[in-house]
Amino acid sequence: MDFGRAFGFVFQDKDWLRKIIIPALVGLIPIIGQFIVLGWGLSVTRRVMAHDPEPLPDLDFGGDLARGFQAFVIGLVYALPIVLLSMFVGILSSLLGIDSSNVSDAVTVLYTLISVCVGLFSVIYGVILAVVLPAAYANFLAKGSLGAGLNFGEVFRLVRAAPGAYLLVLVGSFVVGLIAPLGVILCFVGVLLTYVYGMAVMGHLYGQAYNQALENLGMSTAA
Repeated sequence: MDFGRAFGFVFQDKDWLRKIIIPALVGLIPIIGQFIVLGWGLSVTRRVMAHDPEPLPDLDFGGDLARGFQAFVIGLVYALPIVLLSMFVGILSSLLGIDSSNVSDAVTVLYTLISVCVGLFSVIYGVILAVVLPAAYANFLAKGSLGAGLNFGEVFRLVRAAPGAYLLVLVGSFVVGLIAPLGVILCFVGVLLTYVYGMAVMGHLYGQAYNQALENLGMSTAA
């Protein structure tokens, strides 16, 4: 894993500004734009997995949209435990009438305990998700099927093969989270550019982690 390379490779492409600006503008399209930017970021992953010397891609509207939507579905499936628990807490709040002035102290305490437990679980699961999901995305890209991203056995095998690499991906996500807000300095346009740049960085880290996992498993990386 070359952590620093993931943050610097963008600027090594002579057309990097154009390749970043176009996805940033497309990202302004409600909902669809977000799918496209996600798919574009994963095209970086695919290029890194294939050892492409120029991993920063041009935008492929249709291809990136399809790829981004499939990745969204994969992410949604993995996030289902958190989604369902959040729905459960919301329904429980309505059934117990938490917002009502007539609710007893015992019920309030019980609801608070349940909410805290669900909150703690969500935090822990969120960290695990941030480690596992990159492997799911990479397996999806490598096999070319939605099912590969949802093959939990293969995905967890990749993470177990290179835990250090996937922890670096987690660290990378925190660093990117710190960089993205810096775009505020350049107002709205700056936020868009740093967001897309962050997607490219994470895409590169995803690809590196996958290749490291395959290497540790004694398998050849994607060609």
